[in-house]
Amino acid sequence: MGFLDRLFGGRAKTAEETRFSGEKMVVKAPMDGIVLPLEQIPDETFATAILGPGCGIEPTGDTVYAPFDGTITQVASTLHAIGITSDDGIELLIHVGMDTVEMQGKGFTALVKEEQKVKAGTALLKVDLDAIRAANHPTTTAIIVTNADDLPKLHIIAGGIVSTGTPLFKFE
Repeated sequence: MGFLDRLFGGRAKTAEETRFSGEKMVVKAPMDGIVLPLEQIPDETFATAILGPGCGIEPTGDTVYAPFDGTITQVASTLHAIGITSDDGIELLIHVGMDTVEMQGKGFTALVKEEQKVKAGTALLKVDLDAIRAANHPTTTAIIVTNADDLPKLHIIAGGIVSTGTPLFKFE
């Protein structure tokens, strides 16, 4: 048994296991990109927290991943948004791009279905960012907690450039 194996009490954890460890009441970045404060999302409904608190991500990657272990509660018929509920009760809306409902699913590929159980890091949606831009829509993705009134206080813990799996916000 090598040093790292002894240090970690058995075998060393893989990068995937470390990145997507099962932290409680934490929402991780569902995609690579740049974190934006809620008020900088270019849509008044999201920016004014009408649907709930959270943040935006200006995506640099083309895949949306599960930000925690949970269940897919909704896949929009136009594939631009996914609802997911964590095993510890966080209800999250991941809305890719602004006004992308108008694209009628073009540029989006769902990789999961409603009621499907997922683990943090499961690929949920493939996104063609160039198609969103070609349709003259912002690619900014809203990460919104829709049941925040039922949860402890939300704390944003990430900023700037993030990789998928980086903790974005937590509740305490």
